Amino acid sequence: MGTQATYAENSFGSGKEKSAKEKAVDDWLPITSSRNAKWWYSAFHNVTAMVGAGVLSLPYAMAELGWGPGVAILILSWIITLYTLWQMVEMHEMIPGKRFDRYHELGQQAFGEKLGLWIVVPQQLLVEVSVDIVYMVTGGKSLKKFHDLVTKKSNDIKLTYFIMIFGSCHFFLAFLPNFNAIAGVSLAAAVMSLSYSTIAWTASAAKGVQGNVSYDYKASTTTGKVFAFFSALGDVAFAYAGHNVVLEIQATIPSTPEKPSKKPMWKGVVVAYIIVAICYFPVALVGYYIFGNGVDDNILMSLNHPTWLIAMANLFVVVHVIGSYQIYAIPVFDMLETTLVKKFHFTPCFRLRFFTRTTYVALTMFLGMTFPFFGGLLGFFGGFAFAPTTYFLPCIMWLAIYKPKRFSLSWFTNWICIILGLLLMILAPIGGLRQIILDAKTYQFYS
Repeated sequence: MGTQATYAENSFGSGKEKSAKEKAVDDWLPITSSRNAKWWYSAFHNVTAMVGAGVLSLPYAMAELGWGPGVAILILSWIITLYTLWQMVEMHEMIPGKRFDRYHELGQQAFGEKLGLWIVVPQQLLVEVSVDIVYMVTGGKSLKKFHDLVTKKSNDIKLTYFIMIFGSCHFFLAFLPNFNAIAGVSLAAAVMSLSYSTIAWTASAAKGVQGNVSYDYKASTTTGKVFAFFSALGDVAFAYAGHNVVLEIQATIPSTPEKPSKKPMWKGVVVAYIIVAICYFPVALVGYYIFGNGVDDNILMSLNHPTWLIAMANLFVVVHVIGSYQIYAIPVFDMLETTLVKKFHFTPCFRLRFFTRTTYVALTMFLGMTFPFFGGLLGFFGGFAFAPTTYFLPCIMWLAIYKPKRFSLSWFTNWICIILGLLLMILAPIGGLRQIILDAKTYQFYS
């Protein structure tokens, strides 16, 4: 409270006082308040950030992509996103004595103070808010599936209520101050993601190839096939979302000139990406092999037996997306609280945190209840929001800051990623938006 009082009293103090004031604010803000994380925090934070709703939609994406293109896109996405993640980890401390703790700070270094904000902040916010909306839907659907399997009743409680039940816990978890404070939640979420992914593909394999399985494209018309292909690209993009919080995660790791944070951070990222591969590839390939084009947009919705195992898997999903929601919400809280405190001179206190965080949770819950078009949401947001921040924005920043020699390997690699990312950003939202429109025709609000 003393720190808060000092900040309020000296809001127009001298340069020296301002520096002390800024330090007090940094000690209060979620991203910079704690810098004692270990490398394994990076590992499970990144697993929690990535292996979420996206992995469950991968068999459905495979059904819309087909065997050849599907496998190629999965592998290519894994390689490209690991490369761009490495670039971000490297750029975190590219200037000695300075750390780019937030994605937009790196953008300001690359594009300038004002342009960097306008390029990065809207995209990052769109990603983080859209993920939290989709996780509200995922959590609610998985909770309903768990309820239906256990009680053997399917229509007695609306999906809307399950989304409300899932969202209610975030009104409490939102008050955990920073990434290190949610380390336990994130670890549980990471373990759950590996568990339900394993259950998804092993239960599918145990079920065996369905008698009427077909690997033809789901759509019957050429137009439908093309739009579904575009939407599936967004599903894959959505599955690789950790870049939007990677700098913020790295900001929690201590750093010195002798032991920069990039070393433990990269160690954690490599472990996380190995786990991502263990989760993604078996679920995508086995799920599609077993169900073909009849697979649901959430693989667990296609499974009912053994009942206890599938019920447990859906409960694991609920636990995981609880952690994932918080991973993506904390940078949003940081942006809101930074703006209110630094620009509008609000006093950093619990009341401010209560207002911003409960409002955000309520908003994402409301939007999740209103628009629970799971498959279409993944395709639309995956292309429109995730492609830039994950696939090619780090490459543009790398070219702008490091300026590699023209036609060098680094130059070629980054331009290839930029071109592929731009195509993804243009094509995927088209398919996703069409899927949302088709779903909306038969949807009844708050059903």
